[in-house]
Amino acid sequence: MAGAETSTAVLIEPDLAFIRTLRENGADTLKNCFQCGTCSAVCALSPDRDPFPRKEMAWAAWGRKAELLRDPDIWLCHQCNDCATRCPRGAKPGQVLGAVRQVVVSEHAFPGRLARWMAKPHYFPLLLAIPCILLTLALVVRDPIEEAFGLSPQAGDRILYAYSSLFPHWMLNAFFIFFTVLAFLAILVGVVRLWNSLRVDGARGESSQSRRRLVPSIGSVLKTVVTHDHFTQCTTARARFFSHAAVFFGFVALTLVSIWVVAGDRNPLNQNEFIYPLGFFTPWKLLANVGGLALIGGCALMIVDRFRNADRVGSGSYADWALLAQLILATLTGFITEALHFLHLEPHRHVAYFVHLVFVFAVLIYMPYSKLAHLAYRATAMVFAERMGRSVGARNQPTGGEATERQEGADDV
Repeated sequence: MAGAETSTAVLIEPDLAFIRTLRENGADTLKNCFQCGTCSAVCALSPDRDPFPRKEMAWAAWGRKAELLRDPDIWLCHQCNDCATRCPRGAKPGQVLGAVRQVVVSEHAFPGRLARWMAKPHYFPLLLAIPCILLTLALVVRDPIEEAFGLSPQAGDRILYAYSSLFPHWMLNAFFIFFTVLAFLAILVGVVRLWNSLRVDGARGESSQSRRRLVPSIGSVLKTVVTHDHFTQCTTARARFFSHAAVFFGFVALTLVSIWVVAGDRNPLNQNEFIYPLGFFTPWKLLANVGGLALIGGCALMIVDRFRNADRVGSGSYADWALLAQLILATLTGFITEALHFLHLEPHRHVAYFVHLVFVFAVLIYMPYSKLAHLAYRATAMVFAERMGRSVGARNQPTGGEATERQEGADDV
């Protein structure tokens, strides 16, 4: 009949393996959602236009993997869990989106096998064995390489109780620089794949007039990352600002110290003889100790928060706990090595140093596949959202009493 409206049936074929993976990774409350929209209403970070996480919860329940893989909004979520505490059905959208993010990392990571290993607890011993074997091989080939190239492992007269007799600088520098480059190349591959998948999505139809230039978008996101201001928008887990900031700045401090040590005598800023291990009261050693304490303190706060709020927001996924274990073990073994070194205990300090290097290597080489990769993936998605004019709700949301009224109103949804 002329003028009559027609409709087309759409067949949805859910990806059951994808749904099962999400549930295994912490999204066990996925089927509790009945699409009331409370989660989107109370989220201070959700944009006003096409908000999340309501649509992501529907896609996840329907097994719509393709849509979620190219969805920038899953990365705009900082898992503050305001949505989980307000959900009338006990669903935990923050944990669901966290599980989706880990799947996205696994899908975009290169090589994908390592990402799949990182997602399974029974592969944890193997993942620790790999750095042990590689570092042992480096020690085995150390002497032949030194003889072939005339490298001297001897330390200077001012360097007492040096590690260079067993772990010469040239070996550690070459070993870690090589694998650091590989890790960053792997992250770059994943980030490029993510960016290309986001472009396929077309930024949800935003007009070209709303788009921003790339450089200002990057600058805006960098400011957000450094200040952690999105965490201050949370009400349920406002304390997560302190734990994440402590881990972030502790990690940055330890990275700066590592770069300084690697540069050694070739560092143009170092006017004096380079002495390693660093003295306890040298500025860089103090920075390393403060950074290590901040990192362990931040991880401890995260663990306490997970146990304290397990019933309301969930205790976290395996990826969360695996990263926390890696960071804590790498930092604690560093402090143990430092203590044994100043006590001049042989061969205990060398054994502890080897174990410390293994855990540091694990954090580094598995960065593109662990939850630590979220820093790069989230920043990429945030830059994409900024560039496409998809402003984050934190800049446009009411504050103070208005924010309270908005949350109270959401209870009536």
